Amino acid sequence: MRLTTDFWVSALLKRVFGEGGFGAILNRGALEAGAVFILTRDRFGQQNLYGPAPQTSYDMAKPDERQFSLLESDDDGTAIDKRLERERRFDPDIWVVEIEPGKSEIKDLVSLTTP
Repeated sequence: MRLTTDFWVSALLKRVFGEGGFGAILNRGALEAGAVFILTRDRFGQQNLYGPAPQTSYDMAKPDERQFSLLESDDDGTAIDKRLERERRFDPDIWVVEIEPGKSEIKDLVSLTTP
């Protein structure tokens, strides 16, 4: 059984705060099944946007685990803002979560796929 998006995002934020990081929900989507986009920002201004990985990247050993892939990388946020606007037009029920991972790296907090 898959966790609701609301529960999954809450657990992610709890892990981030537990690692000394910071997180905030920028856009709250559908509670049960909204797509999640994760925005990371480092102290030098580099921003990365991660979104749901394509279905082909899911591992059969863990079919219910949420997978993410890097969608955009930017130092001023313009490309990321445009990408999120396109995603919102396509699906207004998306979640956008911004995190500063703290002691952990993003790959330690969520499952990432390689392009």
